[in-house]
Amino acid sequence: MPDVVDLLADLGGVARRSALLAVVDRRALDAAVSAGTVTRVGRGHYALPTVDEATSAAAQLGGVVSHRSAALRHGWGVRTVPDKPDVTVSRGRKLKGRGTGVAVHRGELTPDEVADGVTTPARTLLDCLRSLPFTEGLAIADSALRESGCRLLLERVAENARGPGSRRVRMVAEHATGLAANPFESSLRAICLDVPGLSVRPQVTVSDDGFRARVDLADERLRIVCEADSFEWHGSRSALASDARRYNRLLVAGWIVLRFAYEDVMFHPEEVRDVLLRAVALAEVLSQRTPRRHDAA
Repeated sequence: MPDVVDLLADLGGVARRSALLAVVDRRALDAAVSAGTVTRVGRGHYALPTVDEATSAAAQLGGVVSHRSAALRHGWGVRTVPDKPDVTVSRGRKLKGRGTGVAVHRGELTPDEVADGVTTPARTLLDCLRSLPFTEGLAIADSALRESGCRLLLERVAENARGPGSRRVRMVAEHATGLAANPFESSLRAICLDVPGLSVRPQVTVSDDGFRARVDLADERLRIVCEADSFEWHGSRSALASDARRYNRLLVAGWIVLRFAYEDVMFHPEEVRDVLLRAVALAEVLSQRTPRRHDAA
């Protein structure tokens, strides 16, 4: 059974109780909360302690919780849990050394951009999508849509974005989807988006002769499946057997099945991209040799 803290980190630093209990038992979760290695945030949500640390840091500096720390407070998973709490303070505020151990952002926030010491969802999306790399921003936008269903809000943020980083804000908003299961899957999709000729959709149902499987990402034209494989979800003997049967059925149905580990997607994206480029080339060759059926829903 995986460690609760490691599992929570893999899920983006924050997760629903139901998602955690699908992998770990209740005693392990309760023990982590009692030990202070996991904290409750909101109803039915659990997060790493950095969420509470951000609240304390903001109070000490006279600022507000913002950026990735605010995303976690809103219940949105992030690709990388910040090492230091993100706090926004006024440009003119003098910290006199109190900002040590805090990622301090300078900016002027209007009253309607802050609620209970945290930047609002709209301001949080703007800050994250503007300042973070595309992959990081996509993971947060996907999570916001998945947890909050805020498509109209995201579109409004993108439409109104001005100045540096506004192009990136609109690009993330264009590709964001609430179908992504977690930041790991969002990160894999971000790499796929950078591969010429590859066009994947998340959570596609593949059918073949009575067999049905829901896959993480699929390019239906090239018949390429990309799976974000996490050890936590495949740690038992029965899960391994089920996974093997699923893989075999996809393969004999004519799909190229690529399985990517968390470590490779998060820390070796160029290697993942190289595999995807080679898979696209292979799929193009195969499509010219044999007529392919298109049976993904």
